[in-house]
Amino acid sequence: MKRRELGLGAAAIISAWTAAPAWAQGKPPQEGVDYLALDKRVPGDNTGGKVEVLEFFWYGCPHCNSFEPRLEQWIKRSANDVIVKRVPVAFRDDFVPQQRLFYTLETLNRVDDLHAKVFYAIHVERQALNRQETILQWAEKQGLDRAKFLEVYNSFAVQTKARRATQLQDAYKVSGVPALGIAGRFYTDGSLARNMDRALQVADFLVAEVKRGR
Repeated sequence: MKRRELGLGAAAIISAWTAAPAWAQGKPPQEGVDYLALDKRVPGDNTGGKVEVLEFFWYGCPHCNSFEPRLEQWIKRSANDVIVKRVPVAFRDDFVPQQRLFYTLETLNRVDDLHAKVFYAIHVERQALNRQETILQWAEKQGLDRAKFLEVYNSFAVQTKARRATQLQDAYKVSGVPALGIAGRFYTDGSLARNMDRALQVADFLVAEVKRGR
């Protein structure tokens, strides 16, 4: 979902998500066409020599919801020297509660079992998890202690992570989600790659290039 589409109704959204042209025979991804090389390298976390891949997402984005199972498959087949991190974006201030929801789950070590359930609650059950109170109600239904969840949700550490996520989003010049950042140096999304399956292929190519010392 593009930033400019956020004010449109779902039926009015025109997305590159479903476009799927065939990959040119033998032609590798092209810089400036299939992906962008960043003007300034984005410092990443200490990954112990692993190639860092960031997935920029928003829980309210239907395309991110659709992409999640494919990303999970890609993560499972990725090499051991690749580390994938999810980064919740905040194109507007009202995205921040869901940023903090993600980092609260991460702090509580519950991303593995509850991350997909957030998408399900929003896109299938049509729950409005966009305010602290509705998020707390959802968390309680998942068996999480309300007081502990609230403490972490409002903690300095989670607020700092949310601000850092927005800084990463801006540094990578994320124009829409889902999107991928590779090694602090490259960026691709469904518009550049023409669809997100192809964006994962572009990410594979860029990871290999980084490993070769590019």
